[in-house]
Amino acid sequence: MTANRATAVVNAQPSHVPVLLEEVVATLDPKPGQVFVDGTFGDGGYSRALLAAGASVVAIDRDPDAVFEGQPLAKAAGGRLTLVRGRFGALDWIARGAGYDSVDGVVLDVGVSSMQLDRAERGFSFMRDGPLDMRMSKDGPTAAELVNTLDAKALTRLLSTYGEERKAGTIARAIVEARRAAPLTRTRALAEVIEKAIGRNPRDTIHPATRTFQALRVVVNQELDELADALGAAETILREGGRLAVVSFHSLEDRIVKRFLAERSRTSAGGSRHLPDVPSFEPTFRLIGKGILTPGESEQEANPRARSAKLRAAVRTAAPSRPVDAASLGVPSLRAIGGSA
Repeated sequence: MTANRATAVVNAQPSHVPVLLEEVVATLDPKPGQVFVDGTFGDGGYSRALLAAGASVVAIDRDPDAVFEGQPLAKAAGGRLTLVRGRFGALDWIARGAGYDSVDGVVLDVGVSSMQLDRAERGFSFMRDGPLDMRMSKDGPTAAELVNTLDAKALTRLLSTYGEERKAGTIARAIVEARRAAPLTRTRALAEVIEKAIGRNPRDTIHPATRTFQALRVVVNQELDELADALGAAETILREGGRLAVVSFHSLEDRIVKRFLAERSRTSAGGSRHLPDVPSFEPTFRLIGKGILTPGESEQEANPRARSAKLRAAVRTAAPSRPVDAASLGVPSLRAIGGSA
């Protein structure tokens, strides 16, 4: 590949422009020679922007399709892009495996990618009929297995906990009733069962199946546990002054990020006379800004998915990293679901 061709590939617009791209790049403030981890490569939008700024990138994705389709960009980057199939919860180990003991920044775009949503065969969206799959990594149990094996009580807990679905019990009972006739194996079939069970208010801005599909996807991919691991891994691998930028799309994700950054940006006073052995901790992060950044009106109009996006960011201090307690961040236990048909 010629130098001009390589430059064109790096600078080319991805087919899906990532949400809050300008804000993320401004937050990370990449410079030539710096090293960043893109924990959610997807279509490569953030990685391209970092490469265009002269930085090197270790990019990670669980999806083998994303890694395969990113190979031309990796080749064009001339050694500045290391593209790895893996979980972003292990981003510290992956960065070290690529030869970096510390990095200048980490970006995470949490949740399902537009590329996955747009492909019916991946089963993430009820907008396009496909197999009820939802596996980002293409291995492990599918959403269809959950839908067709969990009993009504377990399904209710799953939908309520991971989808914040207020009508979880009604939906769960409808699913159990529908699968008595035949297993639910297609996205459109499941969406129709849900819509029939709870109806559709014309004033609602989202489809009645949205929260159910979110819950199934989150559990199939263990996304909240993975997010907690990724935040801890970012703390471990970021150098002093390194920057963390996290884009989330629903309240469960954002709550975990918010709690992590709140916990890590304040000083823990340590023990008291009642609990004298509790250690004290210095802040490992300093917050950037006063809260969250959200997309502007023009981006929301151009990309409806951006409407719920939130960006939180922080700068790494010199304080040593420490273990992450997922429960304290509000990560529910998958064991609490239980139940089988």
